[in-house]
Amino acid sequence: MDEGSERRALIILFLVVVIDMIGFGIIIPFMTFLVEGLISTEDAHLTGMWVGLLMAAYSLAQFLMTPVWGGLSDRVGRRPIILIGLVGNTLSFALFGIAWTLSVALLARFFAGAFNANIAVARAYIGDVSDPSKLTARMGLIGVAFGLGFAIGPFIGGELSDPASRWPDLFSANMWQQYPYLLPCLVASALSLISLGFGIFNLPESLPPADRTDDIARNPIEMLGNSFRSVVRVMRMPTVGSLVLVSFCFMIGFTVMHAVFILQTMMPVEQGGYSMNEADNGRLFALLGVCGIIVQGGLVGKMSKTLGSRRMMPLGLFFCGFGLVLIPQFPAHFAWPGMIIACIFIAFGNGTYQPAQASILTRSARASGSDLGIVMGAQEAAGSLARIIGPLLGGVVWSLTSTNGGMFDHKTAFWVCGVFVLFALVLQAPLRLMDERTFTAEAE
Repeated sequence: MDEGSERRALIILFLVVVIDMIGFGIIIPFMTFLVEGLISTEDAHLTGMWVGLLMAAYSLAQFLMTPVWGGLSDRVGRRPIILIGLVGNTLSFALFGIAWTLSVALLARFFAGAFNANIAVARAYIGDVSDPSKLTARMGLIGVAFGLGFAIGPFIGGELSDPASRWPDLFSANMWQQYPYLLPCLVASALSLISLGFGIFNLPESLPPADRTDDIARNPIEMLGNSFRSVVRVMRMPTVGSLVLVSFCFMIGFTVMHAVFILQTMMPVEQGGYSMNEADNGRLFALLGVCGIIVQGGLVGKMSKTLGSRRMMPLGLFFCGFGLVLIPQFPAHFAWPGMIIACIFIAFGNGTYQPAQASILTRSARASGSDLGIVMGAQEAAGSLARIIGPLLGGVVWSLTSTNGGMFDHKTAFWVCGVFVLFALVLQAPLRLMDERTFTAEAE
């Protein structure tokens, strides 16, 4: 593939991932409201648990299917696997919009996670068409696509939720009242369908038949076993294993917030919440996405030159953990300014921590002579497990404590977020790590 073809292929892949992530982000502002609408009155106290289950189902499916899609793409090529994922996304979004029971909603989220697991294949596509000198910059395209998707998607999802109540003249049909979140789900499905069209007509195959291989585990169970073994092996490595554990603890704390953020903002003011609706939450998540883009796109490079990754990592952990704990602490009359402040802390902390940790892990793995692919794969697998555990834990803690008074109440789940991030902060403190400034000095 010549340079011009490479550039066109990467532009199409970028558009596919952006549109796909917008579709994923669309459901974030209203998923908790959908659960509240489907759950029975007698089970209302289990709302948090169901929200956690829906989020965990998505992450569990991703964890199970990522090695399967990756293995299949090595055998049949990247293009068909990416297209299959887009077909699955199109159908799973539509199913979620018409979910008539919580079980159907759970099934739809599991299918969405299973088909969205091919993001790893998109990364492999970039690796196929990029020489080493361009690989790092091009891999950053995936991160930018994620950031744009999470900035635009939640905003659209919040604004289009419950159209029968917001625009009764346009959406008067009974269908829109029966399924108040069908419109944003149809938009997500349509966007995924547009991505599919881009892929079918414009995305070439990146892996020639001569480069494909059958030398992979054909059994999905064997693939998963290999993933677990690689995690255990990496966790036993000095320094590298500790860094992966830091990431695991941080991700649990961060994803606990994913389950309880909207449970807090939608809770009535008289119970300690902020009485925000779907549109309000969409705007808050859009703010998180925009702040993340600003931090990772503009500030991180400058900070790394002045502070170095070694100082950026604890700084990011502190600010993110502080923002997570801050979420439920504001009085109702200060809810909007307070949430904006909390979101800025979270976005700055996460945007600072993630690239710093990845940089240090990469350099530590190379310095110790470890296989970088195995180390990064193990971190991704550990992160997937954390994204399963975190929402489940957050949902259960919310269900057990949100209606209580005294010491354990609706703020407890956010203290749990802070505790896990604090674990990560404590674990990284004694590590003797080298950042890019140290490596540069040694090279000179």
